[in-house]
Amino acid sequence: MNIFSIFGDPVSHSRSPLMHNCVFKTLSIDACYSRTHLTDSSRLRDTFFQKALSGANVTVPHKEAAYAQCDEVRGIAKTIKAVNTLVLEKGKLIGYNTDADGFMSAIGSFGEIHTALIIGAGGTARALSIALSHGGITPTILNRSRGRLEYFECEGFECFDWEEFSVRPYDLIINTTSAGLSDNELPLPRPILMELLSQTKGAIDVIYGKETPFLREVKVSALPYKDGSDMLLEQGVLANHLFFHGAYPIDQIRSAMKHSFTL
Repeated sequence: MNIFSIFGDPVSHSRSPLMHNCVFKTLSIDACYSRTHLTDSSRLRDTFFQKALSGANVTVPHKEAAYAQCDEVRGIAKTIKAVNTLVLEKGKLIGYNTDADGFMSAIGSFGEIHTALIIGAGGTARALSIALSHGGITPTILNRSRGRLEYFECEGFECFDWEEFSVRPYDLIINTTSAGLSDNELPLPRPILMELLSQTKGAIDVIYGKETPFLREVKVSALPYKDGSDMLLEQGVLANHLFFHGAYPIDQIRSAMKHSFTL
């Protein structure tokens, strides 16, 4: 049996086990998928091998650590320098990033987008900034402090901390922080958020399965919005495809995984 897991802190909320186990059951794959609550990022690689995993997903706050602990990194993850999917291949840990493509699929319904403001500067923000720029959309990064902005500046993106930021119009606002996941916090000061919402066309929160304080404010502003469910689905489909080295058709994986959202 192939064993898979998701590493995160927190991780109890994750729908990934339900999604992937639904695929395994539907396609009669001898495999199972669980959650692994990991508080120490430096233990990710050791824990992966101790659990004898065939593959894993990685969520906040471990995506950058996962990148550093891989034997090899492939695809867009090499540019992003953050990994959300791990696959064991001939005893080596191979890293990928499916967040980028998953996100671009998810925002198609917003229509034409030219500019986007990304709130946060972690591994997810890295993936989305690269995905957006590759898709012809100009990202701007806004973070509480300048401490994590060096990567984005090196990539040539405009970056601000809260103190130096001046509000201007954006086509899309994206929350990549964990604010609202297990608390009632907004991802940035309320006055800044309210001014932003008065000058944007839509918003998305990568958190899924709940109405965060961020999305509540977006909803009150009567703007088009999404949570992270569509992104979650699409990145999960791509990850599952990688787990088995492309042995199962993507359409079949997506159909089975979509069914898990009705359970």
